Amino acid sequence: MHVFLAGATGTIGRQVLPLLAADGHRVTALTRSESGAAAVLAAGGTPVTGDVYDAARLAHLVRAASPDAVMHQLTDLGRGNLADNARIRTAGTRNLVDAALAAGVRRIVAQSISWVYEGGPDPAGEETPLDTTAPEPRRTTVAGVAALEGAVRELPEWVVLRYGLLYGPGTWYTRDGSAADRARAGELAADDEVASFVHVADAARAAALALSWPSGATVNIVDDEPAPARAWVPVFCEAVGAPPPAALPAGGRNGWARGADNSRARRDLGWRPEFASWRTGFLA
Repeated sequence: MHVFLAGATGTIGRQVLPLLAADGHRVTALTRSESGAAAVLAAGGTPVTGDVYDAARLAHLVRAASPDAVMHQLTDLGRGNLADNARIRTAGTRNLVDAALAAGVRRIVAQSISWVYEGGPDPAGEETPLDTTAPEPRRTTVAGVAALEGAVRELPEWVVLRYGLLYGPGTWYTRDGSAADRARAGELAADDEVASFVHVADAARAAALALSWPSGATVNIVDDEPAPARAWVPVFCEAVGAPPPAALPAGGRNGWARGADNSRARRDLGWRPEFASWRTGFLA
């Protein structure tokens, strides 16, 4: 299969490109820089230079590539700005979907997130509605996800991957990441807020597999153990050499901080994370 990969030099894109090449796929990868083009070549892809916000240039690149599928791994988290990331999910996705439709591409696999569900007592399944009435600043994030997923569904065939919090190389949750800095500063709260994690390598493997998954699948790509911060923060602190977090009294949590359920990915699609839990993943 010929895949047009947008976000090839991002956290997941860097991992998924060599997987696609190893699986025998031909990959045309969008990048904005010469250094990015060199990284694409080294990973086995063919670089094309452009910006997802330049709709005309992007449409030309996708049409010239004439791929069988588009893979959307675009994020904008360099400054940790939620508005920047919501913009790429909204405007960037719109341009990418329009380019794919104009080029006659039938299939798209797109990155989404799993912590945008409405509140509830248990980990959320994919049938749970998005939390579109949330107050700001959460509403900006949820609206960006809703726009991304709505645009992606315009293609004849689509798969949406709702990732958990990414950890591992190139993420915030690694020894030299921003979450480790916060842990060392005593700023990670070990409270009752529940999260679901996924190792970046497991996320990339799901993206590669999703090229052959049934169309119309929205799938939580998370590990097997949603957990409150009072469980995972001490393990993360140990893994990154931070002091143990201060003990906090038990209390309530935001209803949306509930984690996500990966039963659909495991039961229906055969995806199982190599790192089944952050407990072993953080320490690895």
